[in-house]
Amino acid sequence: MKEELIVSGRMNLNIDPVLHIWHWQIPLYLFLGGLAAGVLFFASLYSIRNEEEKYSTAVKIAPILAPIAIIIGLIALLLDLKHKLYFWQLYTTIRLSSPMSWGAWVLMAITPLSFVWVGIHLKEVFPKIDFSQKFFGTLYKMFTKEQEGGVNWEWKFGWLTKLEKLAIENKKMLAWAILLASVILGVYTGILLSAFNARPLWNTAILGPLFLVSGLSTGAASIMWLSKSHEEQKLFSKIDILLIVIELFFIIHLFMGFMAGPQVQIESAALFWGGEFTLYFGLFVVILGLIMPGIFEVMELNGYHIHVAIPALMILVGGLIFRFVIVEAGQITRYLY
Repeated sequence: MKEELIVSGRMNLNIDPVLHIWHWQIPLYLFLGGLAAGVLFFASLYSIRNEEEKYSTAVKIAPILAPIAIIIGLIALLLDLKHKLYFWQLYTTIRLSSPMSWGAWVLMAITPLSFVWVGIHLKEVFPKIDFSQKFFGTLYKMFTKEQEGGVNWEWKFGWLTKLEKLAIENKKMLAWAILLASVILGVYTGILLSAFNARPLWNTAILGPLFLVSGLSTGAASIMWLSKSHEEQKLFSKIDILLIVIELFFIIHLFMGFMAGPQVQIESAALFWGGEFTLYFGLFVVILGLIMPGIFEVMELNGYHIHVAIPALMILVGGLIFRFVIVEAGQITRYLY
């Protein structure tokens, strides 16, 4: 058998295949997308259950984080794009087999829905707030009518008033739409990675539900942190403990699957158990980001006084580091045989 080595001098930039490394923008986008999905999921869920007043932070206050997180995440995603002016081409077609197509369209849907959800609760959340500061004052005057001696929550434009009225009248339908979109958004953040078959670490079906549960956990932690109600804090502490247990279950089975897989996946798992990501993943994600906050929340439920900000902050930081580690480690793994 005669062996030939063919060498090509062709190398056209952005045409011939090359490896583009994902930097901080992508894991930040995945984290903020998961956080927004988690917050909106609980907001819509407890609205559907007619428990808005009982869990007002979850339904009315925490959702303010969602559009902010989505916008910052989209800015980070835009910074990562090579051809920024052509992002709109994602909206010229729908490809059900493409996670990026799913992500583009669900973000197109959930972004305005999150703004509408926040808008219909602003009057209750900020009944007497002073918008006299420069930025917020200008923003406030753009959309609301002037009133001497205080805040007037009548919208400046008639179409905003009609939209608010329509949203309030159809709030249940709006909540169901947000609930569905938030689940898709949470799952999509993991499926976006698992669709890359060339990366052994990402090539697993567990990433979708794992990222969804992680996003729900960060959402529950945010609500728990923002809430002033002990009853609401207690509820979301219990929810978060359950989500932490499920997340640990998924992580264990993720690596069990790798260890029972081909050599490339065994080598991928080795990055986390004795490899270069052992400290980041084992200490900052598993121990400090999941196990310790879970222990603190169990202690709090059993009468020990632990400030709610401690486990909440640990969960949020752990969730962020988790995405950085998975994205970074996944780009190192590859098929060579």
